[in-house]
Amino acid sequence: MEFSSKLLEKAVQEVAQLPGIGKRTALRLVLYLLKQPAEQTLFLTDALQNMRNNIKFCTSCHTISDFDVCEICNNPSRNHKTICVVEDVRDVMAIENTQQYKGIYHVLGGKISPIDGIGPSQLTITSLVNKVKNDGIEEVIFALSSTMEGDTTNFYIYKQLKDFDVKTSTIARGISVGDELEYADEVTLGRSIVYRIPFENSLKNS
Repeated sequence: MEFSSKLLEKAVQEVAQLPGIGKRTALRLVLYLLKQPAEQTLFLTDALQNMRNNIKFCTSCHTISDFDVCEICNNPSRNHKTICVVEDVRDVMAIENTQQYKGIYHVLGGKISPIDGIGPSQLTITSLVNKVKNDGIEEVIFALSSTMEGDTTNFYIYKQLKDFDVKTSTIARGISVGDELEYADEVTLGRSIVYRIPFENSLKNS
């Protein structure tokens, strides 16, 4: 792709690094921004810079937050004895949109994937185990995507928790095998939370 401006080329190269954005789409977005009033681009860059400089990760559940402890963990009306284990903040948003879950979350920050060099130590599994050990947690719900990596991560955490007096369950498989949680429709995802099953049962069926 030939560019008439090095400045344009550099902007397109940076935008094209975003997931799902190819060079043609990046060019279209950059040209769109060029047509807008200058302050519109400044609003965008200011918002991104402000987010990058000031965003926090909840010290309790590790989700993205404006505060040291997120609003969900700080909400006294939530059930703080039930933890839903998810991969990242997109899954928190997806489950919250169902309005079917009233517990708290634990964001792992990924899934165990040896082929990608991601082991248990790269995830927040240790803090989850400590939470179960020290905070009187009654139930841990595994809500990772039904992929090989998700199932491996679920089983690893299950083994870490088996000596504690805590119920472990997994979301019902209304979600197709291999699907990512964030792409499930809200009704299906909501039902999968409500009709969750004991994790041991999922081992027997696999």
